[in-house]
Amino acid sequence: MKSRICEMLGVDFPLVAFSHCRDVVAAVSRAGGFGVLGATAFSPDQLDLELKWIDQHIDGKPYGVDVLIPENLSIKDERGVTSHSLAERIPQQHREFVRDLLIRHGVEATHAPQEGIYRPGAGLSLQEEGALKLLEVSFQHPIKLIANALGVPPQSMLALGHRYGVPVAALVGAKEHAVRQAQAGVDIIIAEGWEAGGHCGEVSTLVLVPEVVRAIKPIRDIPVLAAGGIMTGRQMAACIALGAAGVWTGSVWLATTESEVSEIFREKMIAARSRDTVRSKCRTGKYSRQLRSAWTDAWESHDSPQPLPMPFQSLISEPALRAAQRAAQNGNSKARELVTYFVGQGVGLVDSIKSSRVVVQEFMQEFAEAMDETQRLIEN
Repeated sequence: MKSRICEMLGVDFPLVAFSHCRDVVAAVSRAGGFGVLGATAFSPDQLDLELKWIDQHIDGKPYGVDVLIPENLSIKDERGVTSHSLAERIPQQHREFVRDLLIRHGVEATHAPQEGIYRPGAGLSLQEEGALKLLEVSFQHPIKLIANALGVPPQSMLALGHRYGVPVAALVGAKEHAVRQAQAGVDIIIAEGWEAGGHCGEVSTLVLVPEVVRAIKPIRDIPVLAAGGIMTGRQMAACIALGAAGVWTGSVWLATTESEVSEIFREKMIAARSRDTVRSKCRTGKYSRQLRSAWTDAWESHDSPQPLPMPFQSLISEPALRAAQRAAQNGNSKARELVTYFVGQGVGLVDSIKSSRVVVQEFMQEFAEAMDETQRLIEN
């Protein structure tokens, strides 16, 4: 394909793959797509190690980095906070709710390591200062894209991207958000429908993409990537027909041999239907789509203390879910009921586990077939 987004990213096929796993990022880029590493969970030193590994295994192919700088964050303007001080602000009611939930599923409270709560940097990379440290590390590597979710990137992020000649992308869930992003100066807009895994809005991809394309056209000529529920090359072709310049994908890479998820979660993905995901605040404090489980059900129940705002909810959810995962891997069937992860409604299309290279190849083949069939219809 020849499109503006291909020129900006240095690829021939505008299939962008977001992943928290360096192996997926490298494999996708080597296969002809464009891998993007989710950096928020790493400390600056850890991120540097991850990017060095990618540089050594990506065969010179382009890749990008994604950070998370929410516009609306409960600790946004606080200074001098630490992971420990944040954890101390978690209400006892929420601690007890999580402890009791784990115990009911055979996961002893002592198996939820407190060091998980106090992980250095936990929650702090969501603040502008912390995220910029990650970006400073990223620009020491040959990245070709930086992306941000949950709001307009701060001017400091836009300035860094433009200084290094790297396009800045931003995710949006509504057309009015896209207008604000265009006015702020982003280079690429990712229109993410509510089908998407992780943080998402309330408008479907089929409606959102043409809305965004139409809304930003009078402002500037900005390429739009479609996101949300996209698992196949035929869906990608449909998004191009809607006006997108390419697609941003995430959930499809969880069902690959390289991904960071456990074998238990892979098995759950294969068994899941598209209706087996929920949009809930129970993991991060902001609405995100994830696989339904005993964890999500508990937080939606009438006796739930209700999720805390970001980043506090993650400080109690992540250690607990890691403990449940370990217990499940050790044979605890009740703990298995708690296992969940961010995944979109496209999970209903997952029927097997494949390598990332095979997924890229299937995208290319199905996309070409769909476009050929469309062309024949036009000719006839």
